[in-house]
Amino acid sequence: MIPPLNATVSALHAFGQKLGVTAGNIANVNTDGYKKYRAIFQEGQHGAVEETEQRDETGIPLDRLEEGAQPVQKASNVALEEEFPELIVSVYGFKANLKTLKAQDEILGNLLDAVA
Repeated sequence: MIPPLNATVSALHAFGQKLGVTAGNIANVNTDGYKKYRAIFQEGQHGAVEETEQRDETGIPLDRLEEGAQPVQKASNVALEEEFPELIVSVYGFKANLKTLKAQDEILGNLLDAVA
């Protein structure tokens, strides 16, 4: 695959994965003890974008009571005021890469038309 196309397609895939991670966090906002995930982007070979997921362990999941008592679970550490901006970033990143892919397709089409 042509390197610029590879970078754009990998970025589309990464933003799709980020969207899924954020959606999973929002779906579990009321799940006791749930720890949110974060999508982290890194540069790969030839400018490709690689996405990895990391669990955010902030907050203590269990609160210990007196000796012999059952532990009480705390609510999830998902904050909607953090997740919705992540959704917006993912959507706009996805749209920007789609436009880039479309422009690259148009340029290649014009180049092939000029050669023929």
